[in-house]
Amino acid sequence: MTRMSNAALAPSPAPEPMAPAKPTTAPLLEGAGLTKTFGGLRAVSDVSFAVPRGTICSLIGPNGAGKTTLFNLISAVLRPTSGHVVFDGKDITKAPTYTLAKRGIARTFQNLAVFKHETVVNNLLVGMHAHLRTDPFSAAIFFGRARREEIKARERVEEIIEFLEIEDIRDLPVGTLSYGMQKRVELGRALAVNPRLLLLDEMVSGMNQEEREDIARLILDLKEELGVTVLMVEHDMGIVMDISDRVFVMNYGEKIAEGTPAEVSANPVVVDAYLGRRSAA
Repeated sequence: MTRMSNAALAPSPAPEPMAPAKPTTAPLLEGAGLTKTFGGLRAVSDVSFAVPRGTICSLIGPNGAGKTTLFNLISAVLRPTSGHVVFDGKDITKAPTYTLAKRGIARTFQNLAVFKHETVVNNLLVGMHAHLRTDPFSAAIFFGRARREEIKARERVEEIIEFLEIEDIRDLPVGTLSYGMQKRVELGRALAVNPRLLLLDEMVSGMNQEEREDIARLILDLKEELGVTVLMVEHDMGIVMDISDRVFVMNYGEKIAEGTPAEVSANPVVVDAYLGRRSAA
């Protein structure tokens, strides 16, 4: 398939068009001493990490390791008991959730959160909302800026549809699609936010092998062609090891290792966490 240019994929309404990240040594996302307790349970314990710009990083660990809780702290779904989250040099620990999209952060969820009775196009248009500036009155009469923004939003959606290779299902209700295609629509809605950082929570869970390979290819394209930084929680170790630049490993709420896929897969502490001491031996 012929890919569109970065400029074509960048929507006019967005304050910061999707484009390759400028070279810099400063991480795009950092967590410092993040801790989250629920009563007497410490779900995340003093976790620090740094996600370099323009990379794919994976967060792995056994079930119950605290991965989704950490994701919720990053995306302001939960507030940390202590610690800080820094995005592009700015502390976003106390930022309202609804402001993250405008800052350039988008997220998918482990459980599908699509509008099943709406078409693919309408689901993607929802993602454009954060970048629309039209007041309610102008939107009601659909004139001037409102009309121009609607046209730009629809152009943007068509570009995302082409990027995701879902032209043939664009007008179908999402609920009639396969689970894998519904997940792809959810990814498209996240892209409509025009993110610099994309948080993917078990994106390929429940997909067949072909669908998993397609998503892995799309994630690589996001990094290599559009410069989007990706942090993903993932259990599919094949995908993690194939496409990740860096891997963070959690167990019992703590970060127990980090490094390249090769370094992490050879780390005896990681092997122990996944397999148990007897199996590791």
